[in-house]
Amino acid sequence: MSKIALVTDSTAYLPADLVERYGIHVVPVRVIWEGKTYRDGVDITAEEVYALLKERKTLPTTSQPPAQDFVDLFRRLHEEGKEILGIFIAKVLSGTIDSARQAQQMVPEARIEIVDSHATMMDLGFQVLAVARALEANPDMTLEEAKALAEQARNYTGLVFMVDTLEYLHRGGRIGGAARWVGTLLNLKPLLTLNEQGVITPIERVRTRKKALARMLDLLEERIGDRRPLRLATMHVAAEEEARKLLERARERFQPDEMLLTGASPAVGVHIGPGGLGLAYMVGM
Repeated sequence: MSKIALVTDSTAYLPADLVERYGIHVVPVRVIWEGKTYRDGVDITAEEVYALLKERKTLPTTSQPPAQDFVDLFRRLHEEGKEILGIFIAKVLSGTIDSARQAQQMVPEARIEIVDSHATMMDLGFQVLAVARALEANPDMTLEEAKALAEQARNYTGLVFMVDTLEYLHRGGRIGGAARWVGTLLNLKPLLTLNEQGVITPIERVRTRKKALARMLDLLEERIGDRRPLRLATMHVAAEEEARKLLERARERFQPDEMLLTGASPAVGVHIGPGGLGLAYMVGM
């Protein structure tokens, strides 16, 4: 068994069976709604969030976990004899990594390394899984080697997604370079990605949802080429059946080595909005 403990945040939205298998520690981001604070995926589920989005006029906000959450976890892991590698949502999208670094300074007795994934959702999740699998295969891997692998993994993952409306990203302050499209889309569906720093970046606008999903697969093919191995995961916000069909189309077209049907965490879903749908990938690693 490795002496290194892996820590990430809830926006990765890793499937529960993989979290359990690899012993990954997940710190929940906060969702704040009408004065009440919820732990992402703990006190409120994605389904509950999307139901409330339809019922309420106010939109929720999100916040990074308090530093004390990380302090408590880091101290416990240190007492268990573990060294710690944290891989978190892009700094440009959340203050989560700042909370983790504050906690790192507050637990000087522990050996802790922190990595900015420049990503979120399964774009982040695949990076975490790459390190988890490497640690399982090589339990003697050092903390420095594991950190270097995590930083390398950033170059092999990506995300392409569409939203029904930019309203949620705009009101949540996460719209990035797509801001220039606000108020101009009419019935067009925006296709988006994350750039190398994790900033939400526009790709193009497509006239219908059906065409947007087809174009998403074309864009994926342009990015992955014939490189393998290929791992794919869906991202969806209250669109599971469409995500299932999209993953099946991707399976037929690309024959990936791994496929995961996943959603978006509540903390991510409130910024993307119902109907958001996409594919995260890791290729060549």
